[in-house]
Formats: sequence, C-alpha cells, structure tokens
Amino acid sequence: MKKLMVSLLVIVMWNCEEKKAQSYLELGTYRAVLEVQDDEKLPFIFEVASKDELKIFNAEEIIEVDEIEYRNDSVFIKAPVFEGYIAAKFEGKNLEGSFIKESLERVVPFTAEYGNVKRFYPGTGPAFNVSGNWETVFSKDSGGDEYIAKGVFKQEGNIVTGTFRTTTGDYRYLEGIMDGNTMKLSTFDGAHAFLFTALVSDSTMEGTFYSGNHWKEPFVAKRNENYELPSSNELTFLKEGYDSLEFSFPDEDGNMVSLSDERFDNKVVIVQIMGTWCPNCLDESKYYTKYYQANAERGVEIIALAFEYAKTEEKAFASIKRLRERLDIAYPILLAQYGTSSKVKAQEKLPMLNHVLSYPTSIFIDKTGKVRKIHTGFNGPATGEKYEEFKTEFESFVGKLLQE
Repeated sequence: MKKLMVSLLVIVMWNCEEKKAQSYLELGTYRAVLEVQDDEKLPFIFEVASKDELKIFNAEEIIEVDEIEYRNDSVFIKAPVFEGYIAAKFEGKNLEGSFIKESLERVVPFTAEYGNVKRFYPGTGPAFNVSGNWETVFSKDSGGDEYIAKGVFKQEGNIVTGTFRTTTGDYRYLEGIMDGNTMKLSTFDGAHAFLFTALVSDSTMEGTFYSGNHWKEPFVAKRNENYELPSSNELTFLKEGYDSLEFSFPDEDGNMVSLSDERFDNKVVIVQIMGTWCPNCLDESKYYTKYYQANAERGVEIIALAFEYAKTEEKAFASIKRLRERLDIAYPILLAQYGTSSKVKAQEKLPMLNHVLSYPTSIFIDKTGKVRKIHTGFNGPATGEKYEEFKTEFESFVGKLLQE
C-alpha cells in the first residue's frame, strides 16, 4: 500500500509542477523494461504509430492501444479493457515511471528506451534448441501449490516463442531467446507481466516464473513429445444431487437476471465464469462474441458472470461496461462478486459446483435447463492447434444441443 501511495503522490507532483512545453511520445520503437524480483528485468517492445496510438508486441500478438493521455511532461498509457496503466515521465525521448494496478495496490518500476528494438540481449549463441513439448511442474513439492503444465515452444536461431498451457488456461504469447544454456521469455498485455527464466539441457529445464514484482515460483520441465494435460471437461463438475445451475445477479442497469427468466426458456445457454481483469477471459470473450453474433438466432444464449477484484460495485460495473463496449458484447454480463477474485468466494456464489478452479470456466446447459458439460479454462490463440481444437469442439457440442 505504501508503494502505491508513493507512486500516486509522484504522479500528483508531476501534474502540479509549473506547466512546461507539452511532451509527446516519439514515433518509432521503444524497448520497455519492468523490474521484477531478484534484479531480473522483464522487457517488451512497443511501437508508437501516432501520439495517440501504439502497438505492444508479444510474438504473434499485437495489442493496439489508443488510450494515451498526456499531462505536461508525463504520459499515461492504458491497454484495452484492463485496469492497469503505465504512468511515466519523459526523460528526453525515453520514459521512466511505473506500471500500476490500483485495485490490487501493485506498482512495478518501468522504463522505456527509444529506438531500441531488442527484447533480450543474447551474449552467445544457443547451446540447445527447445522446440517441442515439455512436461512441466510449477512449485514442485510445495504441497497444495504444485500444478502441472505443458510447455510448447518453437525456436528459430536463438529466438524462442510459445507458451505454457495449464489445466486452467495458458500463459499468453511468450517471446524471448536462448542465450547459451539460458532461456528467457516474457510477455506484457496490460494485465499480466510475465517473465520465465530457465537453465536448459537437451532434455530438462529448471527455472523461475515471475509475475510482476509480487510473485515468483520455481518450475521444472522435461522433454516429452507425447505429454498431454488432463481433459478440461473433467476438472469441474456438479456436486452429487444437482443437475442444474441456479443464480441471480445484477446487470449494469440493476436488473436481477437468472436462468429462470423467459429469455432463456427452451434455449441452449452457455454460462461464462470470468473477470474483466483476466486475459484468458478476454480471449474467450472475443470468440464468444463472434459466435453469439452469428448464432443467437438459432436459439443459443450466453451469460457472463463477472468476478471482479475492483473494490467498489461502481468500479466493477465500470470495468464491465468498458469490456462490453470494447468488444461489442451483446450478451449480458452480470456482476457476481466484487472486492475479490477469490475462487473460494466464487464457489460460494455457485455452491452446486465442486469448485471454481479457473477463470474462465464455461458451463453448457441444454434446452431443458440441465447442465451437460463444464469446460475449465481456455486455450487461447497463443496455443495454436489447441485453440482451433477448442473452437471445433465448442461449435460441434453446441450444435448437437441445438438439434435436441
């Protein structure tokens, strides 16, 4: 909390300084760096197309940013949908400031160097090629914190791209290098700032995962081209004695919405458990929005239940409105919880579930109101083939329910 207050005080001081000539971002490329733990640096690249538009690059991902505000000698950059923002002061053509998430009271030191296009600086050539599949365990032997994942990487020269898939989703578009026997991968999307570092042999990895400057955990991995994660359709289920879902939550207009409403009678319904702060949920919402636009007239409905960490109901609904307007979402987004994104608290709102394991989670309900399938997590575009498999499975299953 103290760190957040100091950063916000600095911002106020910037804006209270004697008014100077207005500064703007230079057109061209910047190398940004976030300071995480252990003196590690998390780099990413962004390109300024105009003073009001820039693009953030993570491997194949391009994030277009058009919420840029200038105040005297400072700039405030906010990526689409998410709450987090960069507040920085101009140092010539360069920038110095912080990446801030106010609701979580998190502040990460930020700098950006103009004209630098290198994400990482390799010192030597790659000692190994990490292309392929890696059976991975995060926080191994740590009791309840241990979880499994699948690393999927492609390497060309010393450049590495890919992601880690977990049972609850993926770690976004990762991009980095192999430098000797060291792998470094990073991503920044305005919500999450991830850095992975690892020592690599021809068949093993041992490394650390950093999320911002508030979290780190170890991971180990071994090559296994045949490794697969458990089915996403078997991790979350209804408790014994239940065959349907019940809830009643408000929409932006204060209307209480439930599955018993006439709108959903004799419809196939997908209930999306999500949060506006969640990148995997954003990817899923983009896909669901396009699907709903093309198929609503066939008798399918989607309801999103938002579990928000915003500290007030007003801020939570503001985040929902921003997401809905950005993506042009036509299906209802209800506020199920605010003040915390705790999955334990979320499960209390939906007590018929064995647990809420992941944001997002999708619950498929047939025309009679019975739950037919629950899909945990979401394999987004960064997972390539798995993303295509999800879309095929989703459309096939919903199609069958519509025909019943």
